[in-house]
Amino acid sequence: MAPSAFASGRGAADLVVAAAELTILAVTALLIGWRADGGVLGALGAFGLLLLLRFSLVWVGVWLGMLVPTPEAAGGLYAVAFPLTMISSTFVSPSLMPDWLGFVAAWNPISSTATATRELFGNPVAGGGTWVEENAPLMAVVWPLAITLVFLPSAVRRFRRLSR
Repeated sequence: MAPSAFASGRGAADLVVAAAELTILAVTALLIGWRADGGVLGALGAFGLLLLLRFSLVWVGVWLGMLVPTPEAAGGLYAVAFPLTMISSTFVSPSLMPDWLGFVAAWNPISSTATATRELFGNPVAGGGTWVEENAPLMAVVWPLAITLVFLPSAVRRFRRLSR
């Protein structure tokens, strides 16, 4: 078996689970009256961006999971991820935050994906006018690709070291 098969299988399995979860979420939303004002293609593009970000963050999780010695310690990694999700434009516009925090939030990969999906769903929000906010669809692709390019090989290397 290839040394990368374990990590690759984990990433692929998580992507299948994420797609199923997103499908359940979308069907439920449609049943209660949500509609994507950006049309079917816009909605599919938004779902694609969400899955792309999820796929890239899986590799961060796989890599971090192989760094910790016990399952209990791995459970504590949530404390690392929590600020990443909260310091984004998901809940509050970066323009309403203190300057330094707004800068961090605007450049957060989650912010780019949230802004791009809102645009694709046809529900754009007013941005702060920064380059990264104005180019959110581009950055919603660039960020996950960059994260994957860094953490997928790192996770495979780490797994190879652990299996020796």
